[in-house]
Amino acid sequence: MTEFDSFFKSAFTVDNVIFGFDEGDLKVLLIKRGEAPYMGKWALPGYFVYPNEDLDGAANRVLEELTGLRKVYLEQVKTFGAVDRHPFGRVITVAYFSLVKINDYKLQPASIAQKAQWHPVSKVGELAFDHREILDSCLERLKSLVRLRPLGFELLPPHFTLTDLQHLYEAILETELDKRNFRKKILSMDLLVDLRQTQEGVAHRPAKLYRFDRDKYVRFQAEGFNFELKEGKRKESRRNRELAPAL
Repeated sequence: MTEFDSFFKSAFTVDNVIFGFDEGDLKVLLIKRGEAPYMGKWALPGYFVYPNEDLDGAANRVLEELTGLRKVYLEQVKTFGAVDRHPFGRVITVAYFSLVKINDYKLQPASIAQKAQWHPVSKVGELAFDHREILDSCLERLKSLVRLRPLGFELLPPHFTLTDLQHLYEAILETELDKRNFRKKILSMDLLVDLRQTQEGVAHRPAKLYRFDRDKYVRFQAEGFNFELKEGKRKESRRNRELAPAL
């Protein structure tokens, strides 16, 4: 045994935090584990990195194998390396996150995933391993991004109302926003295209429909902006929700 042997006894995993938005809720994709440890527990879609693959390739492979999602843009967020984070030994994990339109994908759980299911972030309780910590870290990353660049294109349907867009921001920021200020701010950015159409088949007064101007959206993505708004009543904090029962 050489002095370097102990450095080659660690394993690597990748864990994917996939956010979606549906029915007014920010949601995250979870799997129900079908193997030990934490069999039967909800977890992020994650698994071990093979010795012959890079991290990005592993993240995409694992996501597809466990949930059926393919060709998803994944962005590295943070590395988690607590010595005791995995009961089998020293395992370092790299967290990725992505934003997707839920209705664009059909879930097909396989491998160690007994189930794959979207869950409202606000109702997620205890998760396997340190996955709740990873989820919270990615959520903080998302909160920072939503103030610096447009994100609705990845989460909303092609046509949406201003209320839909406001609910998206409120779900991410976990706070209520002043309606008048929000609409004034978003319309002043000249990022939306008024479709001159209204909702159909709704019980309430139909609202106007909009879409994003793709060219301007791409420019804002590259250049960024400062999207600060007057916040209203803050929603229940995640710290309080940690006391909620596990899913």
